[in-house]
Amino acid sequence: MDIYPSIELLDGRCVSLNRGRIEEPQIWHVNPVEKARSFADAGASWVNITDFDAISGDDRNTDLIQDIIQQSGTSIQLGGGFKSLHRISDWIDRGAGRIVIGTLAVIAPNIVKQAAKLYPDQIVLSVDIFKGSVMSDGWRTPSAIEPEAFIRTFQTDPLAAIIVTDIDADIDMAEAPLALVTELANIASAPVIARGLSRTLDDLARLKYVPHVAGALIGRSLFDHTIDLSQAFDLAQIQDETAAFI
Repeated sequence: MDIYPSIELLDGRCVSLNRGRIEEPQIWHVNPVEKARSFADAGASWVNITDFDAISGDDRNTDLIQDIIQQSGTSIQLGGGFKSLHRISDWIDRGAGRIVIGTLAVIAPNIVKQAAKLYPDQIVLSVDIFKGSVMSDGWRTPSAIEPEAFIRTFQTDPLAAIIVTDIDADIDMAEAPLALVTELANIASAPVIARGLSRTLDDLARLKYVPHVAGALIGRSLFDHTIDLSQAFDLAQIQDETAAFI
């Protein structure tokens, strides 16, 4: 299983949000470029960057993200505010290895299909789910689209991956979110990356054996040191033929 350490940016700072509440950020007093470099030093092939300012059309983090791309020593998977083919192309030209798209896939799926054909294996579909519906606009706007139908819309497109987030996941009740990720991974043609289900190494160990889940995206737990990234990489690589699938 692949591990994707994640950095979320707001006004140039590393933050974590509770269910996308941008008005209540938890601020981490670390340098984003140095943090990305530390992830690369620990063995990360990819670092996931989410630009919360870009979701509202603010490009204040552009230079910072460019520095991360150029100085981190790892490939960057970038999300936040991708609402046009032009912006997708611009950031791929700037060196982003992958582009994560959510809202645009809800409101204009044909543009995402076009992007996937132009940039095969560089477009990542973000499926953010709350109470059974796909959300958009940074988890703020519910749609009438069910996640299964949403994923099937892009079944034949050459996506790099699909990030599945159960926004309503409860830390103490992992079974339902795991069941949802399992169900969606079973129908997805692209590798599925689970977000929000790896708060401890035990969570990661359980997620590792969910069928068809190819990766885990980890953010807050790396910043509050609940998870050590090197240990997470070691755990992800361990082969255990006796483990049962969930």
